[in-house]
Amino acid sequence: MRYFHGGVPDLKPGDLITPHAPNVIDGCAICAAKAAGQQPVVEGLGVVDPLTERADRVYVTSDREYARFYASKYPRGDLYVVEPVGGLEPSTEDRFESWTAPTVRVLTVYDRYVQLTVKQRRALLRRWTAADLAAALDMSAI
Repeated sequence: MRYFHGGVPDLKPGDLITPHAPNVIDGCAICAAKAAGQQPVVEGLGVVDPLTERADRVYVTSDREYARFYASKYPRGDLYVVEPVGGLEPSTEDRFESWTAPTVRVLTVYDRYVQLTVKQRRALLRRWTAADLAAALDMSAI
């Protein structure tokens, strides 16, 4: 299976990605809340960009566009094809297939300085909304 990771820029093949503290941008209230270990809340929207459940691990996905989204959230973030180092554990916090590993190794740089277009954002939002709806329907069947 091919695994992707989006985030920290300027890595090269062979570099290791390890767990790290949340990225903080000056003046970003959401960034500051996450750095303080608090769920970021926006009035009228509720919790946005929730804290990860496994801050001690690195997240990977087989869904390139989902990883591209995370690369776009990081200033000048890059998208990588990676391989897990250590055991993979399924992540249950995402609607898209994803896993966590103690460390991952960069195999190739797929895309540098990822910025999503409006069209890409809309396509991902449609997929995310459909996945949320499917999950809600599964829960209502219980």
